Amino acid sequence: MTVDPPMGACCDASPFPPIADYGFLSDCEATALVAPSGNVEWLCLPRMDSPSVFAAILDRDAGGFRLGPADIRVPAARRYLPGTMVLETSWGTPTGWIIVRDLLIIGPWHHDEELSNTHRRAPTDYDASHVLLRTVRCVSGEMQITLDCEPVFDYGRRPAHWAYTDRSYHQGVARGDGVNLELKLTTDMRLGFEGSRATARTLLREGESRFCALSWTAHEPPYTFKEAYDRLVWTAHHWQHWLARGDFPDHPWRRFLERSALTLKGLTFAPSGALIAAATTSLPETPGGDRNWDYRYSWIRDSTFALWGLYTLGFDWEADDFFWFIADVAERDKELQVMYGVDGERDLEEHILEYLEGYEGARPVRVGNAAYRHHQHDVWGAVLDSFFIHTRSRDRLDERIWPILKRQVEEAIKHWRESDRGIWEVRGQPKHFTSSKVMCWVAADRGARLARLRQDFDLATRWQAAADEIHADVCTNGVTERGIFKQHYDSDALDASLLLIPLVHFLPPSDPRIRNTVLAVADELTVDDLVLRYLPKETDDGQAGEEGTFTICSFWLVSALTEIGEQNRARRLCEKVLSFASPLGLYAEEIDPVTGRHLGNFPQAFTHLALINAVIHIIRAERGSLTEKTWRTSVTGSL
Repeated sequence: MTVDPPMGACCDASPFPPIADYGFLSDCEATALVAPSGNVEWLCLPRMDSPSVFAAILDRDAGGFRLGPADIRVPAARRYLPGTMVLETSWGTPTGWIIVRDLLIIGPWHHDEELSNTHRRAPTDYDASHVLLRTVRCVSGEMQITLDCEPVFDYGRRPAHWAYTDRSYHQGVARGDGVNLELKLTTDMRLGFEGSRATARTLLREGESRFCALSWTAHEPPYTFKEAYDRLVWTAHHWQHWLARGDFPDHPWRRFLERSALTLKGLTFAPSGALIAAATTSLPETPGGDRNWDYRYSWIRDSTFALWGLYTLGFDWEADDFFWFIADVAERDKELQVMYGVDGERDLEEHILEYLEGYEGARPVRVGNAAYRHHQHDVWGAVLDSFFIHTRSRDRLDERIWPILKRQVEEAIKHWRESDRGIWEVRGQPKHFTSSKVMCWVAADRGARLARLRQDFDLATRWQAAADEIHADVCTNGVTERGIFKQHYDSDALDASLLLIPLVHFLPPSDPRIRNTVLAVADELTVDDLVLRYLPKETDDGQAGEEGTFTICSFWLVSALTEIGEQNRARRLCEKVLSFASPLGLYAEEIDPVTGRHLGNFPQAFTHLALINAVIHIIRAERGSLTEKTWRTSVTGSL
């Protein structure tokens, strides 16, 4: 089909780096984004959904923290230390070379004398140290180094006031009026204060090193370079040891799976097990537009792909932690919400920060997400599919889970005939979205299977009857005259969410309606092979303007093409989408298919989850092992 692709609105003179050029750091409690210039332009404390202290990514005056050469801004190279979340940036000038390493420190479990105030999951052997560490080493010649740290608390509203501590010029403390958070900057350089800014400048010669550490709790930062280096090594080894627990196929695309796994771990809030959708808020889906949302929350619908991906790659502990986070909120709440805060908070009231410019002028900047109030009927199917994936035997279906499971199935059966906002959380009028009906079928179908496992045959019979009724309704009202599943019952429009139909095995892959739908999306809902969520002109989503292709949908198409036996087409598409990864192997929510520019919040968990699903589909198809039985029993045992 012919579709006018979204075009970038920025010019070369933009002060904002491209979204894909940011490096992502995490200690599984806080996250940070580092620009190529060496500037930390996004950091929220003390949690990943807290107010920011550095937010230059949304407004160049909203705080940043740069460490790098005095006179250049463009590095020679950037990478992660292999198998880690330690970012390394190399700089070359006519006078010398330096290497900067950035990380959020992870150390041994440190709550030996007291209970943690935050952890609800079982503690492991490690924990966040609540320190952003930056080291710099001169490997040849000499170079002038500058440190420039300017926090602006509360999303750029409250400037910092600096003062020295008893460590003379080597430590400063930053406070903001009315802010219950203190930042300590510790370094072996000599600090000075200029208003709300802490600065340092030094000449590094070959073989010399320096460090700076920003900390925000009572836990001690490093005080010497040796201490800093030792904690960097501990953190790097932690990530490498964690990754070594995984089960990755011996395949050329293994590196994409490994970086996706590390990114998903980094987007996990360890104290509760929650997986957030992305590290940022209000990075625009449309350049300069208003499709800007806060994604620093945990969506229930992510749970199915999250558990499937984590279990498939061998990360059972992380999958179980996320499962129990879902179980906690499902047990507590009579009505399940679309999304929750990282510790299960229900109230995610949306506010607009009028004073922030927005990334490249894209406004409004939003904090909170009003979609938490939406009725989206896919959540019950996501929860039940998560329970189904988690329950690999009768022994895993414990007594605590069964009442939760029953309530969610009954809610799906009670509400499946009603309209909702759909998987894309449209802010137009509610509709009878086909994908929502299908996920209600998933709830009843998986519930019936689990009831049979429990030998509750009367309940299994009733739920199976409901599943059959939903199935018949979708097949009657959700299919066009062309034999293609449609977006909702009142429209023949296509929607990328229909690609989930073969992935949840609503019908066999050989069914003509499945094949017709997958090929129709591939041929009619794409721009240069990459998939749009829907056509905005055909969908009442309550927003103006166009948007880029949704990367998760392109990976869904890879999986769906594999399901229907189109392996060659699936592999070509997978190769193309993988080629759009950022220089550091990360993905935002969307991609402009013409320029390759990343759009939307970053990095995006759902995209990396869909990448894992797509790549595993391709690998299993190449090895002749992709069948419905192996797809499902690979994680669920013999159900």
